[in-house]
Amino acid sequence: MKRATYPARPPRERGTWRALALAVVMHALLAAFLFFGIHWKNSSPTGSEAELWTDTSVLAPTPPVPVAPAPVQPAPPPPPPEDADIALQQAKRKQIEQQQKEAALLAEQQRQAQLKLQQQEVARQKELADQQAALAKQKAARDAADKAAQAAALKQAQLEADKRKQQLEQQQQQQLAAQQRADQQKADQAKTDQQKAAKAKQEADAKAKAAADQARHARLAALQGAAGSGETTGTGAGTTGSATGGGGNGSPGYADKVRQRVKPNITFSGAVDGNPAAVVSVSCAPDGTILSARLSSSSGNQAWDDAVLRAVQASDPMPRDVDGKAPRSFQIRFRPKDIGMAG
Repeated sequence: MKRATYPARPPRERGTWRALALAVVMHALLAAFLFFGIHWKNSSPTGSEAELWTDTSVLAPTPPVPVAPAPVQPAPPPPPPEDADIALQQAKRKQIEQQQKEAALLAEQQRQAQLKLQQQEVARQKELADQQAALAKQKAARDAADKAAQAAALKQAQLEADKRKQQLEQQQQQQLAAQQRADQQKADQAKTDQQKAAKAKQEADAKAKAAADQARHARLAALQGAAGSGETTGTGAGTTGSATGGGGNGSPGYADKVRQRVKPNITFSGAVDGNPAAVVSVSCAPDGTILSARLSSSSGNQAWDDAVLRAVQASDPMPRDVDGKAPRSFQIRFRPKDIGMAG
């Protein structure tokens, strides 16, 4: 509520003009009454005389007691007619002035009462506005406190949610790490088992190979006994792209045939410095059956030598040459980087 810029004024009463008109009419009537009343009594009253007689026949027996006559006060002279009119007019005027003063005093009292009522109303309105402002301030403070409490509760809930999320993520990470460790352990165990199985297989293959070599030697001895002494036996050093065997040198393309047979069986995942060659000497029967295979020249890397020797043993039987027979003996050379060979 805005305060008034100007001082409070009494409200304008209704019927002011009507009351003013009635006052004018009453004053006019009063003036007429006074005018005609004064002119009606402007003549001085005439005096009258009367004689009093007493019946003396009744009072005859008792003589009258002489009574001293009372002094007669002279009657005041009647006021002049003009002074009486002036006095009456002054009395009327004083009465009218008194009435006007009383009316003005009454109006002032009413105005003061109205002003007091207005001041009381202004004070009441101000007090009411102050109460409303205090209530609004209290409500704003309560709303601010409620909002602050809600914000704090929301922040606390968010912190708890973040904490739970972080704990869940940590649990998931721990579970994932545990799963990875378990998987790694399983993989390591499987690798160990695979290596053990591969080693056992290699040992079994070696034993089987040894038994097969013995059987081939026996068959070879039997074949040599059946062939007689007419067949010549020779050995030669293998050179790049060629192989020699019983009865003469191998054809120029025999080395490629041997390479194509042995190369797919080489299994090696290690590392070798440089590109050294591992040379394997092979003895075969005419049908290509491997009678023996041994490392004649090491590469300096035992793993690579073993891989080459296993590949040669796994390539039994060797391919036959263009004459339908395999060379009796030849050498195969393998290098780790190009996995090439020369026979």
